[in-house]
Formats: sequence, structure tokens, C-alpha cells
Amino acid sequence: MTIPNDLVLEGERARIEPLAKRHLSDIVARCAHPALWEFTFQPNPLTNEADAREWFEKAHGDESVRSFAIVDRASGAAIGSTRYLDIVPKDRKLEIGWTFITRDAWRTGINRECKLLLLGYAFDTWDAIRVQLKADSTNMRSREAIAKLGATYEGTPRDCRIRPDGEARGISYFSILAAEWPGVQDALKRNPTSV
Repeated sequence: MTIPNDLVLEGERARIEPLAKRHLSDIVARCAHPALWEFTFQPNPLTNEADAREWFEKAHGDESVRSFAIVDRASGAAIGSTRYLDIVPKDRKLEIGWTFITRDAWRTGINRECKLLLLGYAFDTWDAIRVQLKADSTNMRSREAIAKLGATYEGTPRDCRIRPDGEARGISYFSILAAEWPGVQDALKRNPTSV
């Protein structure tokens, strides 16, 4: 089963839609803050127009992932991006990652709503048995946010990635399984404003 290239997911506050060139100026204006890129394994790609275009072309041109813009429904502006990646239909598993949202939306519940939409599609429509999420082992903000979603911590392979500054770092893995999804979904719906 494939995930359609034109997938759109609607929430109360956010819409997840295919990443397009029209989103790029909004994303650059709202998401270039260094705090969003502090723990990534690439330099901040949104500090200048050429790097932003290169980031967009890579995100948009990779057929093995589905790249999305996160759009604030109230303003109509793109406020971040996220992806489905590591999509393995035969094993019914995928990853949600590369998520970043403008600092103004941190701890407003928009991330939680986006994850609820993405998880809902993965489990209820695509019929996933496993959804994986991961974060740099030192990125406690992201690790705590993933845990608050209801994902189970699986472990941290040590020094498995090298950052642009040459430092080796571990990656912390989390997952939600299909059998766990009803309880996770219920908890996400009951507490829509955290994370």
C-alpha cells in the first residue's frame, strides 16, 4: 500500500499538506531560529535562500518519503514541516520525523495535533503495525515530547551518527504499535494542548 503524494490531513488548528514551493517563504520566515536546528545532523538549512531552496528540493524530490508543510489554519501560513519516512509497506511500518515547528507554536498543542493526524492516518488508513520516532540522544526537549505522545522508548544506539561539527551522537528510538494505538489515541484526544 502506498501513501498518496497528495495526502492532506485536517485538524482543528493545523492542516498537514504536501510540501510545495508556496510554503518555502513562510517556513524560512518562521523556522530559521537556531533552536530548531540545535540537535540536527545538518546545519540550519533556512539561514539563506540558496540553502532553503536546496533543503526544499531534497525534501520534495525524495520519492521514498512524504514531505509535508504544517499550516496554521487560522492564518493560512506554513509554520513548519514533517515527514513520513522509512516507509516499508511489506512490514507495515514507517517513521514520523524531520518535524520542526516555529518556536511560537511550541507547547501550544499544534505538535500534538499533527502527530495525532499522522498517527491516525498511519494506523487507521495505511494499516501500520509500527510507527517509529527518534531524536538525538541529547535532545531532551524532543525526547520528552515523543514520550508525552505515548511512544515507548526502545533504546539509544551510541555514537551512531556524526553531526556537522564532527561530534558523534547517539539516536534515541521510540515506537507506537498498532495494539497500543487506541490507548495512545485516547490520551492524545483527552489532552490536546500539551507537547
